[in-house]
Amino acid sequence: MANTSSRTLRLLSLLQTHRYWPGAELADRLDVSPRTLRRDVDRLRELGYPVDAQRGVEGGYQLAAGASLPPLLVDDDEAVALAIGLQTAALGAVAGIEESSISALTKVVQVMPPRLRKRMAVLRAVTVPARLGEGPTVDAGVLTTVAQSCRDEERLRFAYTARDGQPSDRHVEPHRLVCLGRRWYLVAYDLTRNDWRSFRLDRLTAPDGTGARFRPRELPAADAAAFVRAGLDGRPAGRYQVEALVAADAADVRPRIGQWATVTEVAPGRCRVAMGTDSLDWALFALGITEAEFEVLGPPEFTAHLRAWSDRLGRAATARATVAE
Repeated sequence: MANTSSRTLRLLSLLQTHRYWPGAELADRLDVSPRTLRRDVDRLRELGYPVDAQRGVEGGYQLAAGASLPPLLVDDDEAVALAIGLQTAALGAVAGIEESSISALTKVVQVMPPRLRKRMAVLRAVTVPARLGEGPTVDAGVLTTVAQSCRDEERLRFAYTARDGQPSDRHVEPHRLVCLGRRWYLVAYDLTRNDWRSFRLDRLTAPDGTGARFRPRELPAADAAAFVRAGLDGRPAGRYQVEALVAADAADVRPRIGQWATVTEVAPGRCRVAMGTDSLDWALFALGITEAEFEVLGPPEFTAHLRAWSDRLGRAATARATVAE
């Protein structure tokens, strides 16, 4: 059995992964008796973590928001800054950390007192995020609410606007969030249509957890990302479908571009890159960071965009040389 300190940290970690834990299941996970579990919960409360308990045969525990932020070694200003930073990262500011960012954001918001959440909302309302190019945006509150429902296996209701503009109300069992093509998707089982569906989060409004738990169903795909890709008919998400041949190994290109593109090995030292994007500037940047020569296969708009950038950069280089002389 783990010592008291390590077991307490393990308990805290488990309470942060689910909104509610039945007491018997939590004790079993920690390999302790119900009495020892109660003592460990009391120890967490002494440390400042607000743990609510529900008594009875079906009783259990959950980590709740308190009057002050638990001792996470950050002050109020740092906590707000942390949450805002995680929201920015979750919306795709940096490749490869979107899912980790929303997971961390969910944990922070869960224990954040209402007064700090209000400060977050005010900052978000008066801040214009820096974004590269045009494209759909997702409200951070929507992202957090949906992520919590996925984590807690809680049925969710929301309003949704389909591609053709048709509005509808949905009642689903949320499975996973997927960031693909710099867009967020919810993979869920639609209880009205009795089938699996993927929903773009920028078309989803007013998500509301119902409080009803569910037993997860088996997804008819290898994983949630594969399910979304299949729904897109294998085409990357985005207004422009950019393709290029890059003079580098796929193993070197893939970690640089991240999950915003599909990278396929063509031959040793040569790969094909396909990406969906709403910004041709972003496609240019993504290919540029491969630090390799590349040949554009399409679309024509991207070729023209590259020529315009090439002319502009060429003029800038000439202007600098003239000044230096």
